[in-house]
Amino acid sequence: MSKENLAMRKAKPGILRRVFGVIGKFFTAVRWLVNTIFLLITVVILVSLFGQGAKPLPEQAALTLTPSGVLVEQRSYTDPLTQLMQQSAPYDGETPVRDLVQAIDHAAEDERITALVLDLGYLISGSISKLEEVGAALARFKQSGKPVVAISDNYTQQQYYLASFADEIHLNPMGGVLLTGYASYGTYLKSAADKLHINFHVFRAGDFKSAVEPFTRDDMSDEARDNTREWLAELWQSYTHQVELARGLDQGLIDRYIDTLHQRLAPLRGDMAALALDSGLVDRISTRPQMMRRLVELAGRDEDGYLGIPHKTYLSHLRPALDKGAIGGADHIGLIIASGTILDGDQPDGSIGGDSLAALLEQARKDDSLKALVVRIDSPGGSAFASEVIREQLLETRKTLPVIVSMGSLAASGGYWIAAGADEIWAMPTTLTGSIGVFGIFPTFERSLESMGIYSDGVGTTRLAGQGRIDRPLEAESEALIQLNVDHIYRRFVNLVAEGRNLTPEQVLALAGGRIWTGRQALGLGLVDGLGTLDDAIASAAARAGLETWQVKPIQRPLSFQEQFLKQLAGSAVEMVPASLLPRGTAALPAPLSQLVANLSQTLDLLQPLHSHQGLYLQCFGCGQP
Repeated sequence: MSKENLAMRKAKPGILRRVFGVIGKFFTAVRWLVNTIFLLITVVILVSLFGQGAKPLPEQAALTLTPSGVLVEQRSYTDPLTQLMQQSAPYDGETPVRDLVQAIDHAAEDERITALVLDLGYLISGSISKLEEVGAALARFKQSGKPVVAISDNYTQQQYYLASFADEIHLNPMGGVLLTGYASYGTYLKSAADKLHINFHVFRAGDFKSAVEPFTRDDMSDEARDNTREWLAELWQSYTHQVELARGLDQGLIDRYIDTLHQRLAPLRGDMAALALDSGLVDRISTRPQMMRRLVELAGRDEDGYLGIPHKTYLSHLRPALDKGAIGGADHIGLIIASGTILDGDQPDGSIGGDSLAALLEQARKDDSLKALVVRIDSPGGSAFASEVIREQLLETRKTLPVIVSMGSLAASGGYWIAAGADEIWAMPTTLTGSIGVFGIFPTFERSLESMGIYSDGVGTTRLAGQGRIDRPLEAESEALIQLNVDHIYRRFVNLVAEGRNLTPEQVLALAGGRIWTGRQALGLGLVDGLGTLDDAIASAAARAGLETWQVKPIQRPLSFQEQFLKQLAGSAVEMVPASLLPRGTAALPAPLSQLVANLSQTLDLLQPLHSHQGLYLQCFGCGQP
């Protein structure tokens, strides 16, 4: 048989294969149709039980802002079917900051909204920079003259930051305001590794690149301690200054409240609510019925209590108009959210994939409606190779569009590697950035295995053959090669920062070494161009493009028909179950135990070098905002 005929036979499947292929596709389509019909029936039943779909907004009502779970830049990916099935969950595990800001800003201009209620009991955590973005929106709302009321049974440190912007803060008699300050503690494993006979081969460039210290020490190094103390102090100063300013408190009152808590609480017989009222942290001690009566006074009454619109419901009514603006004929500013650890390949939302984010940048370049692009980076870094893949695409995009980077809570290490290629960089004052350094880590378990009577032996054709096995020692030549590669990547990092920021390599080296800087410090060092929110960065992008009016157009991965359909169903289920009928959420684990597990998990995340190209990381594990 000729090669041409053989190729044709390979290219064209046989008749039986084609018939069965058609049958398979038919049954796949039928299965999807049956599942969809079942889903529709479920939705109809839920609607009949809990309401008649989306109701029109009332003529006058309060906007109820209920941030829940963790404040994030971007929700972690959940397939739409799972999202729909989770609509009855007590609260969302993640709340995008931009959703809150959009709801607040639109409500300020909406005549139907007469007040804003901050229901903060569901909020679990949020970094200071994300709290600042929401706080700035609350401050803008207050300029409209509409009242802001905060309610909660207790106030954690993060919850209280947002509450401080309210005109009235209500606290349950059984509650309190728990302020503790900021801290950064890690879990160190050197002695445990010694007892387990594990060899951690560590390679790094930069004296302050402390991500590998948990495997080489039992405590924090002096360099890491000094750097961490510096940025923690600045974040805490920002927190206390804003809270004291918003509440009209004397400077230093928050620190005194914490330092004398046990002394001042004793005469009050442990009454935390009374202490908060006496200290001026809250305005009223109110039971839940009293809080409800106050909200009815402000907003009026409906069948569930006071006349309030949940912010998710409010956004669901706004979204069609926002989407119409994003696809209309107006000039557009593209917005890409890059949130999470930087990993190789394609990654879902909530992580940054080298290939997937590069594809979004390419998608933006091909969009003729875009006049500029803003990339929002909220990342501790990650894979060096993936960071470079993204930066290369960002540089390509700059040839056709102005590219502005807006930093969230973190844009450190690999996050800064990407940002350095932009036309302009904006950060929040409390953004953590820099951490210009490189590390690699490779554990071997030959001694652990030998202690159990397990050995590795064999032959190879060269001295490097067999290296990279975790059951064999890492030879000196291999260690030298890896360190040389780390040093090479570090020099490349320094040089690309120097080029992108119009600095000399010597200037960059003076502020590199893995040091962590706040946004305010980074501005003085020339690492960023301006301080401001995401909206400030978008406005700067519009100015670069010469636009006086514009619409923001999210650049996202295109959804399949099934994903789009299910997402629409998930969105339609928002109003089915009134929030007032849902119980308050609680953490799965007690907070101290959850923190210990989180610290250990974060430390062990370092043991993924084999999953990354060359096993080299540009990551800042020590700069997670408290």
